[in-house]
This record gives sequence, C-alpha cells and structure tokens, in this order.
Amino acid sequence: MSKPKIDLYDSVGLGLIICFESGVVFSNQTGGGSCLHPEIEGVYVPLRNDYTEEEKTFMSPELDLAEHFEGSKWQGAGATNGIDPEDSDTIQSILNNAGLESIEIDRNKLHLSHEAWIYVKINGDESKEFPVFEGFSPYPIPGVLTWSNSD
Repeated sequence: MSKPKIDLYDSVGLGLIICFESGVVFSNQTGGGSCLHPEIEGVYVPLRNDYTEEEKTFMSPELDLAEHFEGSKWQGAGATNGIDPEDSDTIQSILNNAGLESIEIDRNKLHLSHEAWIYVKINGDESKEFPVFEGFSPYPIPGVLTWSNSD
C-alpha cells in the first residue's frame, strides 16, 4: 500500500523536509524547466519565511536561492545533473546568513541535489530562542531543502 503524499507545489518560501518515519511522503516540482517530482518520507517545516504587512515585502532565503539558480550560471536549467562545490558553498552561505547553521549541505549527495531539492544534514536542534524544529536526535539526520521551482 502506498503512503499518503503531500505535494508542495503551492508552498511559498524555504522549507525543510526532515527525513523521519512519518508515514507521509513529500514531493515538490523541482529542477527548473525539467519539472522533476522527487519524493521523500518525512516531516515538512517552513524555514525563515516572513511577510511585512506595512511594506508588503516577502522575506525568505528562497529569494537568494532562486537568484542563484536563475542567475548566469544555471539560467533556470535546474542543475539536474547535480550541483557542484561552488553551488554548495553559495547555498551554505545563504543558510548561515539566515541563522540556519545547524543545517549543512550534504556534500556526499551533490550529484543528487538540484534546483529546489538540496540534500542536507541536520546537525542539531535549531539554535534559536523559539526553535521551529528540535528533538530529532540522534544527530546528524538527513533532510532536503526545498522551495518554489523556477519554471
């Protein structure tokens, strides 16, 4: 019997799928114009997405990630053959700037990662006063960063 599935196509902002035996599979449209549909079992957590009512401004690491994958290097092609160490460094910098230091790009899975579907290692509870994820130890545990595809 197949597991229930949630498609994140309409999700806005950066999210983390923590690999966890939840009985629920998550999928998203990824890979730029290739429109891939990878799936993984886990739990989904939105990360660092906010909206200011007064300025009507959306704030999210997704904006920097989209800029990277839609920019001159990838031009929305989706990096479907994997990302490279330079991409990994850029993405890690975006995460660190957003206060997500406990999430590390999984360099052993660069060849499987692509636009809007990046394999990561979660090295500990989120380090905030009010963490959005905690208690999934023993760490590290695998996960996937995902956001809106550029297609």
